[in-house]
Amino acid sequence: MEHGKLRDDKTCLNCGHQVEERFCPHCGQENIDNRQSFHFLFTHFIKDFTHYDGHFWKTIHYLFTRPGTLTKEYLAGKRQLYVAPVKLYIFISFITFFLPNILPHAKEEAKNSGHHLQIKVDQKELSIHILPDLQKKEVQPHKDAATTQKALDTLKKKVIEEKSDFFDRTPDTKETSVMDAYSIKQYDSILAKDKTGIYTLMRPVSKKVFELMEEGVTKHQIWKKYKENLIHTVPKALFIYLPIFGFFLWLFHNKKKWWYFDHGIFTLHYFSFLLLDVLILIIGEKITSFLPDNNSLTLLYVLLCLALAIYMMVYLFIAHHKVYETKKRISILKSSLLFIVNSIGLILMFLVLIYLSFITL
Repeated sequence: MEHGKLRDDKTCLNCGHQVEERFCPHCGQENIDNRQSFHFLFTHFIKDFTHYDGHFWKTIHYLFTRPGTLTKEYLAGKRQLYVAPVKLYIFISFITFFLPNILPHAKEEAKNSGHHLQIKVDQKELSIHILPDLQKKEVQPHKDAATTQKALDTLKKKVIEEKSDFFDRTPDTKETSVMDAYSIKQYDSILAKDKTGIYTLMRPVSKKVFELMEEGVTKHQIWKKYKENLIHTVPKALFIYLPIFGFFLWLFHNKKKWWYFDHGIFTLHYFSFLLLDVLILIIGEKITSFLPDNNSLTLLYVLLCLALAIYMMVYLFIAHHKVYETKKRISILKSSLLFIVNSIGLILMFLVLIYLSFITL
């Protein structure tokens, strides 16, 4: 570990007291030169967060393997042995949504999918455009006309079925439909006859899609932009939901014994655990993308994901029982109600998030 160069002046720059050694006895600031190398700044940041004395790794270990322990220790006053809850959540949140953007992904998958897509496009182009021309010019043998026409009808039917989605999956970017409409005017015509309310709800999204298409943005670019927008919005949404989760905890427990602050600490630790699990799943997906296709490896990865998902649900019950020290039956009942209520809340929040992310493209 590199240490900063000590200043010749023994007067602390922070509080003005005399510094006999490296650290000021009054405020604790290190008496080093203001200007340091980038390597020093980076290593100093890592040291400041992880402490290099096991605090960080001990916190992560307890967070993942001992549900509720960190919260109980923190509320008991043991706060110097672990990373602070807010600091821990911010760090894990940053890593979870930053690391996936810099990790490489197997290129073969994209290459192969692009190759298959091109074959699919060529087949449709050949069947829909070229074969009819050959028939008209009598280049194709007459005896094969019936067979060709039957295959052509099948392909056309498949294309129509693909266009039945909200966003059709056809490769032709010039004929992209949105809920069976090819313009906002046509969409409004369908909306006027719709009695379900779906077209009314989706009109802002459709309008945004048509506006982007008029600007020359392809549907592939729209989806890519939407995905990026959604990913950048998720951490903000989770952060917003933190006090809501804490509020539900406050409703379900004794107001005199447990303060909202206590529920807030529990919430920060629980959400840090959830983000850590998401990070593990993302890293696992990145790793498996480089592995060869193997049924055993795929099954193993699926089982690990399933086990982690189950652990994410069970974790809440264990942590709740350990922190709030209620009877098992009461703890299970309260945890179940909290799980259901917050699951509904998170689902509704993400539905709104998906909707707003598209509108704000």
